[in-house]
Amino acid sequence: MPKYRSDLSLLSSRLFLTDSGLETTLIFHDGIDLPCFAAFDLLRNSEGVQRLQRYYARHAAIAEANGLGFVLESPTWRASIDWGRKLGYSEGALAAINRTAIALMNDLREGCESPGSPIVISGCVGPRGDGYDPGRMMSPDEAATYHAAQIDVFADSEADLVSAITMTYAEEAIGITRAAHRAGMPVVISFTVETDGSLPTGQSLKDAIAAVDAATGAAPLYYMINCAHPTHFAHVLATGEPWLARLHGLRANASKRSHAELDCAPDLDAGDPIELGTDYRALLRRLPQLTVLGGCCGTDHRHIEAICAACVATESEMSRRALAC
Repeated sequence: MPKYRSDLSLLSSRLFLTDSGLETTLIFHDGIDLPCFAAFDLLRNSEGVQRLQRYYARHAAIAEANGLGFVLESPTWRASIDWGRKLGYSEGALAAINRTAIALMNDLREGCESPGSPIVISGCVGPRGDGYDPGRMMSPDEAATYHAAQIDVFADSEADLVSAITMTYAEEAIGITRAAHRAGMPVVISFTVETDGSLPTGQSLKDAIAAVDAATGAAPLYYMINCAHPTHFAHVLATGEPWLARLHGLRANASKRSHAELDCAPDLDAGDPIELGTDYRALLRRLPQLTVLGGCCGTDHRHIEAICAACVATESEMSRRALAC
């Protein structure tokens, strides 16, 4: 049975870490050929499973050492029908490997969770198209139908929630939210933005969140931003407007490069982990409701350690101030 699916209030009551840039770590640090950025393909053999186990366990240990919760995000960002077909997976084989991914997350939770570090399992859903370019945009109904196959597998597993990562336009996010609601799954929506802080479609983050909430009765548990550097969106979060209360998580890139620059870059820009931690600390002071913190492209365990060091101190500082008042 899912451990926390019916009680995810803990995600808003304490600080949680999540992992870093899984795919860029595997490609650039581990030297693994990862067609289509499809980390789930490693689940086909024991060597691949062991690599994923080491990756996740290393990140979970950072959370446990600091008394923080941890969100185990399954390696299934590319494990949907279109991407699976490109890698030779039938729909049945794809469903099976999604189940295998969540089973691995559950095994990791059993081995890594402690009373001071609860671990929530998230079934990761990625965009049907490219993570930087929406390409052919679906209607909400089409998106719901497309993503339902993967989400339904998560609903029949140990996953506590569904996280839609690197969403590039509101209609796909609406469809995923509806599919998750029909399956009885809590859902988190994470949008990506360009260097101007707007979605790749040009829509503002504020308007995208408003559109999803309006079309779904504010069904998402919360929203996140991922796959962009804090300097790309910090100005958007400085307005103090009420909609910002819907943001509870960040998974930023290490690099300040644009999506277009990253897409054609032959190297890994790992940025500066300490500087990234400082950027997170500034955002947490501005938005104290941020409770899920991790990394995206170019980040690794060093960035998570730096984010943790900067933000745990900030959270403690804010708690002391609250008590003093």
